[in-house]
Amino acid sequence: MGDGIAGHSHEHAFTGLNAKAAEGLMLVGRRNVLKAGWAGLAGLSLPGLLRKRAEAASAGRPTSSGKSVILLWMAGGPSQIDTWDPKPGQPFMNRGPFAAIQTKLPGTLICEHLPKQAAMLDKFTIIRSVDCRHSNHEPNKVFQTANLDAEPRTNPSAEMYPAIGSIVAKMHGANQPGIPPYVAFMKSRSHLAFAGYLGKQYDPFIADAAVKLPVYTNVGVDTGQVSGADFFALPKGLNQDRLVGRRALLKDLDSLRAEIDRSRVAEGLDAFSAQAIDLLTGPRARNAFDIEREPQAVRDRYGKHLWCQQALLARRLVEAGAAFVTLDLSYHGASGTWDNHGDNIPPYGGISKGLKPLLPLFDHLITTLVSDLDERGLLENTLVLALGEFGRTPEMGTQGSTDGRNHWPYVMSMALAGGGLRHGQIIGATERDGGHIKDRPVTPADLAATIYRHMGVPLDATYTDPTGRPRFIVDYNGQPLTELF
Repeated sequence: MGDGIAGHSHEHAFTGLNAKAAEGLMLVGRRNVLKAGWAGLAGLSLPGLLRKRAEAASAGRPTSSGKSVILLWMAGGPSQIDTWDPKPGQPFMNRGPFAAIQTKLPGTLICEHLPKQAAMLDKFTIIRSVDCRHSNHEPNKVFQTANLDAEPRTNPSAEMYPAIGSIVAKMHGANQPGIPPYVAFMKSRSHLAFAGYLGKQYDPFIADAAVKLPVYTNVGVDTGQVSGADFFALPKGLNQDRLVGRRALLKDLDSLRAEIDRSRVAEGLDAFSAQAIDLLTGPRARNAFDIEREPQAVRDRYGKHLWCQQALLARRLVEAGAAFVTLDLSYHGASGTWDNHGDNIPPYGGISKGLKPLLPLFDHLITTLVSDLDERGLLENTLVLALGEFGRTPEMGTQGSTDGRNHWPYVMSMALAGGGLRHGQIIGATERDGGHIKDRPVTPADLAATIYRHMGVPLDATYTDPTGRPRFIVDYNGQPLTELF
């Protein structure tokens, strides 16, 4: 798939089954077919989730809150000054090449290339004082886990801190059975945080293989090709009638139990495991991922661009019952398309040639998504967040470029909408040049606490690492943003 997932393999919860490997002289057999089927279900966190839902239902407790999150991950780190925190009165090398425009909030300015968001800023909250001092990228972990130690370049255990989406998958679950709780569209494995200590069953379900999407080059050129949606294609010789023969399947699955237990990649292969087959054969997930079922007028409204199509799918997924959806907004699999170092450092580009083409596209994407959610009655329960891993230098011209901006791990801006929260406000401020926090620092832990409160996940909840040590899901004194509640 262009420069995306193809050629960038990563383990999932059923890698240890070697689903594509022929065994002995048998090229195609029931065992391999079963293994391929289970490998395709990687990341759906099914047995535990289904069991918890059944236990909750039998005890008369609600099975989920109906809440969800869509994370628009601007991989690479967008410039705060050239997006949501403009400095129009500063010298050119500080303020950058873009003008600032008035918004629906009196006295509030944002970048001229975000006019649609400016016109409906009453539905958004802009945070201009996000503390990103501990964050890095390739891999991008700190803000997606809310753990300051989740920095793989300095901490060998960083990969083990679970993603916020994985915590939600474990402690909240999907809003409807038959849909994965945590879904991600991924350009690069280094752009996402995974489940870590929670176990691979809480990894995101990587959706790219389940949908038909346009294929782009690593500099954002549409190739005219479309990726194949082969996740729901059953292996040769296997049909749905054979899959739903549960008794025979469970008998064969029992023969795999010892192998799976040894690899610690799944748990609870009991009667609930049979329900997992429904994901492959049932209509809910299949329909949610089938973008062609969407009316043409709605598809036209979002547009044909890859990221916009993924945004439409994110709406379809939360509508179908997914609890957390992440969009990896990047064309290339290195540090990310928003890493605008300069035009002399391809494929990043600088502010004028690199960032400028992204902003109208992003403006259309986020406002269309928020408006669509609102019109469908979904915005009240769906929290939309847009952010990257850090900001950019106040001064342009870094690394020998004319208008590039380097990494700036001191402050960044982000946007939020929905979730039934109080919007139409600006939280925090930076100093005159946009380089440091002036007031109201917001930490990764504060953002996580805000998300968990929205999702109804207890802020004092813990998980247990392999040593038996309990770890809090919110650390570093993280607190929900009181301005939003």
